Amino acid sequence: MNARVFTIVTAMLLVAFAAMQAPRPALSQAGFGWITLVDGESMGDWDRIGDANWRMEDGALVADRKTAKGQNYLVGKTVYKDLEIYAEFFASSDANSGIFWRCADRTKLGVKFCYEANINDPSKGDGTGAITGLSWLDRSTRADGRWNTFEISVRGPQMSVIMNGKKTAEAKDSTYTEGVIALQYGAGTVKYRKVAVRPLP
Repeated sequence: MNARVFTIVTAMLLVAFAAMQAPRPALSQAGFGWITLVDGESMGDWDRIGDANWRMEDGALVADRKTAKGQNYLVGKTVYKDLEIYAEFFASSDANSGIFWRCADRTKLGVKFCYEANINDPSKGDGTGAITGLSWLDRSTRADGRWNTFEISVRGPQMSVIMNGKKTAEAKDSTYTEGVIALQYGAGTVKYRKVAVRPLP
């Protein structure tokens, strides 16, 4: 092998190695098939339930206060069956929030009516990264007042949650088959700087 061929082959191997080490870009970007619901510039198109003070602030959708005891949600308008959800979120240590999917009735929300990727540090029950009531693989997972990512995958009865690159929950359940997405505000400070969904065929 002459020097020129050796140099080309070496360069190609280095590029391939770098590509393998790079983080997956598709989930964090609005690539093919992805629908951006929150983009850091606008709240997006949601219906409100409750009186939480949802607003855009410093490039994120924020809520940190409510006046009534009832539930507080931002409710999507599109029905999904199988899907992927990508979210970048911040939660204070006293936060209570979650991302819900397959909510069949847009007026009835919560874990009795939908599935939830929970955000709750510390927790008396299922904590951050759990599929509430169904699975919590890593009980050491915490939001810890920093930015985190959720990658939620739902196909048929199979569901999983990956938080910051590590699987924290997986479950098989067919109670709810389709519905809208909702973001919850319960307590503390919650911020979402990106939420995107990709319907699966």
